[in-house]
Amino acid sequence: MPDTTNIALNNKARAANSYDAIVIGSGISGGMAAKELCDKGLKTLVLERGRPIEHLKDYPTVNLNPWEFKHRGQMPRAFKEENPLITKAAGYGEDTAHFFVKDKDHPYIQEKPFDWIRGYQVGGKSLTWGRSCQRWSDFEFDAPKRLGFAVDWPIRYKDIAPWYSHAEKFAGICGNKDGVPSMPDGEFLPGYELNCVEQHMKEVLWDKYKRYYITGRWAQLTQPTALHLEQGRGQCQNRNLCMRGCPYGGYFSSVTATLPWAKKTGNLTVRPHSVVHSIIYDEQKGKAIGVRIIDANSKQEIEYYSRIIFVNASALNSNLILLNSTSKRFQNGLGNDSGVLGKYICFHNYRGSMYGRTDGFKDQYYKVRKPAECVIPNFRNLGKEDTDFIGGYTIFSGASREGIYGDRAPGQIGESLKNELSEPGDWTVYMYMQGETIPKESNHVRLSTDQKDQWGIPLLITSVGYDDNDEKMVKDFLEQGQAMLSSAGVKSIETYDTHQAPGLDIHEMGGIRMGNDPKTSVLNAFNQVHTCPNVFVTDGACMTSTGNQSPSILYMAFTARAVNHAIEEMKKGNI
Repeated sequence: MPDTTNIALNNKARAANSYDAIVIGSGISGGMAAKELCDKGLKTLVLERGRPIEHLKDYPTVNLNPWEFKHRGQMPRAFKEENPLITKAAGYGEDTAHFFVKDKDHPYIQEKPFDWIRGYQVGGKSLTWGRSCQRWSDFEFDAPKRLGFAVDWPIRYKDIAPWYSHAEKFAGICGNKDGVPSMPDGEFLPGYELNCVEQHMKEVLWDKYKRYYITGRWAQLTQPTALHLEQGRGQCQNRNLCMRGCPYGGYFSSVTATLPWAKKTGNLTVRPHSVVHSIIYDEQKGKAIGVRIIDANSKQEIEYYSRIIFVNASALNSNLILLNSTSKRFQNGLGNDSGVLGKYICFHNYRGSMYGRTDGFKDQYYKVRKPAECVIPNFRNLGKEDTDFIGGYTIFSGASREGIYGDRAPGQIGESLKNELSEPGDWTVYMYMQGETIPKESNHVRLSTDQKDQWGIPLLITSVGYDDNDEKMVKDFLEQGQAMLSSAGVKSIETYDTHQAPGLDIHEMGGIRMGNDPKTSVLNAFNQVHTCPNVFVTDGACMTSTGNQSPSILYMAFTARAVNHAIEEMKKGNI
């Protein structure tokens, strides 16, 4: 009689490791996927390669004063020398370092300079994101087809608009209904007021240029709704210390909102320290059946199984996972019949910035340290091409008064110095750009054939760079920005082109792009892999083009829409 003991044990192990859905990653889009799937009644496993994080418990610097940090918030020189990449990240410091990876712990290969900023923990980079949330318009969705770059988006604004609303209501986005054609209005909590200089900028820019200067749409609870209170979150206290983790839940993150909400359903399992190796494809069934992980600590290989899989590992890691998911059917990566997997990587161009001082307004100040900036929505190439480059740029801006630091009293000492520093200084105004970049086949990532990480997974090679279009856009921003500031009476304007490497924007996108044609794209209109439809990709990797708006709220909208579609397809027996 044959021995069936091992078969029985294997079946038990598989049953114990089986779920209705698996989500890879717990950041902005992964947390949203978990929340939506659990709300729909699916037993859901979230795989996170980093450590566990709990709201409040794991915010070690949340209430520390500047003088309570050993280095007053700065990282020591030795640390910077050991971590030249991550220490360049916006908001990185002694108060937030625990939410970022160290350079040597997670290596990759830069064929061209690329600063890959990562945060490996439950909640991912939703703990440290900038929280800016502008909607796309049809200007962005139809641009690739209209202008002949990339491939046509398989959706338009009307398809995603209700899902924007769905995500905005849950996350809590503040802003005003400004009627800007290139930045549609959404479901907003009250927006932040402009201070006196910002209001002046608004009036001048409209009068002279017919350009908008508006308060930004930000993921801050300026006035929580009943839904946000039910999440256990409270009103933003305007501390502007968001990246430490907010004890009030005043800004949106997976740790404060989506994951706790999913947990309350009883359908959520989160497994940290789970480095995803690949997606398991069953040749006979013709679909994906699970995910293979390497335990980050024990290095043990474990397999988990499910009916559907959501890939939300953050754009470049999602590319890595699909490229490493090879089988007899997909020898060059899961879903890669088109050959475009890993290609057309793109990002946002942040190189241009400027700063200046303005006279007047000395009798006015402001009340709070608002954690939101002002926005000048894109005014370039809307409907018709009015420049020598493709695409456009959003401008972030703000005004404030100099504090009691800096070179405010040169040559003064004693009483005159104290008197000078006892009052606020000049009003200052800044601008910086967030520019669209054009997807190109040459901008790509691929797997190393001879180097692996500590978990035996091939290292990712990044080969991404700027082009002439980017250079022209930076030049235009510097010219236009300086003209706008000058028109508003700003003086001593200093302009900068940082020439920073791609990646430092932390808005990497593409590589697993959406499209109508399986021959030129990997995903369909619902973020399903064309040739493996029970796998969905809804993070930045799915982007066909970049637009100029901050993308995180779009990823959340894509995710909710894809989950809804997945449930419908499951009910029909299609996946």
